[in-house]
Amino acid sequence: MSRQKTVLITGATSGIGESLLQQYLAHDYQVIACGRNEQKLKQLSNLHHNIIPLAFDVTNTEQICQAASQLSEIKHIDILMLNAGDCRYIDDAKAFDGALFSSVIATNLQCLGHLLENFLPKIPQGGKVVFISSSATILPFPRAEAYGASKAGVDYLANSLRLDLKAENIAVTLVHPGFIKTPLTDKNDFPMPFLLTSEQAAKRIYQGVEVGKSYLQFPKRLTLIMKLIALLPTFVWQSMALKNNNNVKDNN
Repeated sequence: MSRQKTVLITGATSGIGESLLQQYLAHDYQVIACGRNEQKLKQLSNLHHNIIPLAFDVTNTEQICQAASQLSEIKHIDILMLNAGDCRYIDDAKAFDGALFSSVIATNLQCLGHLLENFLPKIPQGGKVVFISSSATILPFPRAEAYGASKAGVDYLANSLRLDLKAENIAVTLVHPGFIKTPLTDKNDFPMPFLLTSEQAAKRIYQGVEVGKSYLQFPKRLTLIMKLIALLPTFVWQSMALKNNNNVKDNN
């Protein structure tokens, strides 16, 4: 009899993370649900016997280490889903907010090193690491200096790690979602074309990871348009981006 598979999901208490949790529960995975919201984690674990709640802040190295020590009886993590993230904008580039920039980088990128250090050793041969990045790395956007830089770093990390883990027979999937309706994107003050629900995103991620995709980009309509725009002369796509940004400012 084969053992039950285990997935660890960071940022599992809201948005894409919570929808991924539900997706993997529906497919009979044991889910290690990670997040800062202890109350939400307790509620989820009370509703589902296949959930192991793990409360910690991804930006706190000590808490990550303590959380990992609580999993001493878990020998294998078949899928490490690195999903937790933050999205905030630099509203005044001339008065650059260094603290905000550092905070977003810490949440979206820097913490990944400590998460990998503590949880990657538990991934067996045939296991998988999944990075939830963003289609924002296809093109630079106004005000997205912190978010875009952090996700560009995630892309490089994932693509480099894929090479080094090949010998260990551990696969790496890099995910580029478009606009997904979550508590983070609810704060956006600009149009979000081809908006998907977190449930739609989670289903696509689950299916892509199951079949061993190295890259996942969705929705295709959005990512294709962005890639085509990126092929235009620089002054063309820059003027398009600035025009859209000015329209947003005028409407606020």
